[in-house]
Amino acid sequence: MGDFDLHAPKGANKRKRIVGRGQGSGMGTTAGKGNKGQQARSGGKTYVGFEGGQMPLYRRLAHRGFSNYPFKKEIQIINLRDIENHYENGETVDENSLRAKGLIKNSAPVKLLGNGELSKKLTIKVGSWSASVAEKVKKAGGSIPSDV
Repeated sequence: MGDFDLHAPKGANKRKRIVGRGQGSGMGTTAGKGNKGQQARSGGKTYVGFEGGQMPLYRRLAHRGFSNYPFKKEIQIINLRDIENHYENGETVDENSLRAKGLIKNSAPVKLLGNGELSKKLTIKVGSWSASVAEKVKKAGGSIPSDV
């Protein structure tokens, strides 16, 4: 193969389809648009959401009403596997220490979930936790408030 014997692979270059230029072109009469109807006409397009004359969904549904967005509560989730990796034996897990270790970013409430195992004796003082967390902390010899 010479330096200047470059060519595109087979099938890479296709002829431009020229429509509506008579029977001999292979794309005459209906020009690939089928027979009659709105789509065969020039300018015969519809808008997004058009349902053939039926009242479109975006007009059937109400555009006002209640949204829970302003009242939603954001909760930061921390798993026990993260606590296991970032804390030493005997430490206290609270929001300040979680923020110092980079496990939480803002002041939203924190909830501990029980994914992972815990082998260290820790004191838990966060907003909320799952039942499996309480069980695993007590099993490891740590303390967690029971009155919440």
